[in-house]
Amino acid sequence: MTLPSLKQLRYLVHLHEHRNFSRAAAACNVTQAALSSGIQELESLLRLHLVERTRRMVAFTAVGEQVVEKAREMLRVAQDLGNIGHGEGPLAGMLRLGIIPTVGPYLLPRLLPRFASSYPLLELHVREEFSANLCAALGHGELDCAILALPYPCTALDYDFLFDDPLMLAFHMEDPVGGHATLQEADWTERLLLLPDGHCLRDHALALCGRADLQRQAMSAATLQTLVHLVDNRLGVTLLPEMAVQAGLLHGLHVTTRTLPDPEAKRRIVLAWRNGAALSTTYQRLAQAIREAQH
Repeated sequence: MTLPSLKQLRYLVHLHEHRNFSRAAAACNVTQAALSSGIQELESLLRLHLVERTRRMVAFTAVGEQVVEKAREMLRVAQDLGNIGHGEGPLAGMLRLGIIPTVGPYLLPRLLPRFASSYPLLELHVREEFSANLCAALGHGELDCAILALPYPCTALDYDFLFDDPLMLAFHMEDPVGGHATLQEADWTERLLLLPDGHCLRDHALALCGRADLQRQAMSAATLQTLVHLVDNRLGVTLLPEMAVQAGLLHGLHVTTRTLPDPEAKRRIVLAWRNGAALSTTYQRLAQAIREAQH
């Protein structure tokens, strides 16, 4: 019996991801004709109709969706098999690392130069995305590991702890909250500025203050940089990760911070990878290297 090739399965998975033959072909580094031919061969081999082709869109049949999930599983297994034997020795080779936007700009400037010096054979490919996208990419085998902030509902992943990142209240230097001897939640929750949906830091902030009604807040900002400029113009207060403050996020602004009294006002930064990954030992060594880079 002739079996599907990994190349054909890869074509199918990329077409499912991009929903466009041209973009899928570019992702696979082949011509559109080669990708289309490969998928037709797969359909003939399986004797199944997987894809509906029209001029405007690409749609998958119900059985096509099932085959895509099986194809992803087979590609993940194939990747893990190829990695067996490379888990020992120094950190080396290509590694696809994901990282969330509220960690990347503050960790990578310290991490990347250190890694370039200490691990010259390691080729890091970095991808910055929201937590949900990184979790999906890990599950699909598009990333090897990712730096995430917990708590976050990612399933079927293993973790290695990197460090705690306390959350701090940021406010204008002339804000009355700076003069309060004891900081109470009522002093700042009504004026809290947040990142939009998709940022796990928004979820952490909402969980910390227990104010579900803030989900309807009209004013928000897409980045921490914009948030602190809103605070600098006295439009509210916000919660910032300590690592961003230490990296100089507030430099040149009339914004200062206070430590929150709640000892749980923090996020746990971890390195995550798929359960049972063949290179789990390598990822644990990578986590150790990241912890060492903090000192």
